[in-house]
Amino acid sequence: MATKRKRPSARTTRKPSRAPSRKRAAAPGRGPIRGVHAMFYSSEAGALRLFLRDKLGFSATDVGEGWLIFDVRESDLGVHPTEGDPPSGTADISFYCDDIHAAVKALAARGVEFTGPVADHGYGFVTHFRAPGGFDVQLYQPKYAK
Repeated sequence: MATKRKRPSARTTRKPSRAPSRKRAAAPGRGPIRGVHAMFYSSEAGALRLFLRDKLGFSATDVGEGWLIFDVRESDLGVHPTEGDPPSGTADISFYCDDIHAAVKALAARGVEFTGPVADHGYGFVTHFRAPGGFDVQLYQPKYAK
């Protein structure tokens, strides 16, 4: 008789405490969607999952066989106009922080490789880092209120 295999633990890392939510005025016709699920498609999926967990410090839920779904404390979504560069249909993922210089220092100490210095891009202070699978990911400190 075959033994049923146990599923891995539901929580692989401790979930960070969440800051109190800020009250926002409800938009007319606000829909039922409560979040965004973003994805990286990577030729090095296992290495990228470990990078996100161990280097960037995201907590995760193992939904089976090492497939990690990461908890992101906060998110936002922007829609940018384009006239060809990048082409329409392009999606982008970036991370933001409160103090970019402190974040770069902390992440570099964990082995994250940055591809350039912090620069002022108008909307915020920006840099990029490498992630497994050939990703060049933006990290920025917004100048606008969040």
